[in-house]
Amino acid sequence: MNLRPHDEEDGKKVWLSEEEVGKLEEVAADTEQTIAFGLGARSGLRSAEILDVAPQDVVETDAGWVVRVWEGKGDKFRETPVPNDLAMRIQTIGDIRDESADEPVLSIASTRSLRRWLQNAREELADQEDERGWHYLSTHDLRRTWASSLADAEVDPLLVLDWGGWEDLETFLDHYNGTYSPAAQRRAREKVDWL
Repeated sequence: MNLRPHDEEDGKKVWLSEEEVGKLEEVAADTEQTIAFGLGARSGLRSAEILDVAPQDVVETDAGWVVRVWEGKGDKFRETPVPNDLAMRIQTIGDIRDESADEPVLSIASTRSLRRWLQNAREELADQEDERGWHYLSTHDLRRTWASSLADAEVDPLLVLDWGGWEDLETFLDHYNGTYSPAAQRRAREKVDWL
């Protein structure tokens, strides 16, 4: 877990490692919460976008599975990759439930409820691991984690901008890619004999 102070507010920005994202998904209370956390940390959706995802929005394209965000920030459309297992969960829910495919997959309709889900999960993890950093985790940090993990995997920055719905590289670098992932730091440390 990497932490940095916010520029103009209390608290900290948080970037989770891949292992920590897995732990967050493991403490989710149910499938809905696992999907919600995954849409943030593995597809980079904003809180309001997570709430809007319906089974019909998860589609297989020539590029692979994507989530279609019809009305993202500024009412802009975009497609962002979604892991196969998360896409299958959402598709399965759409197949077995009675609601139509255009109804959101989550039963909650407010970002406040989403924040409460995350708060419960982060408090449980903070207690389990005796790690104070979990207390700072926000839903926006899931998006931040996603963006940094793509940069760490050396995905073309222009593609990351497109997937995330950012208009300019400066905003992305200032707010999302502000730290190196634990994996990147570990690789760098391995290059130094005395560390």
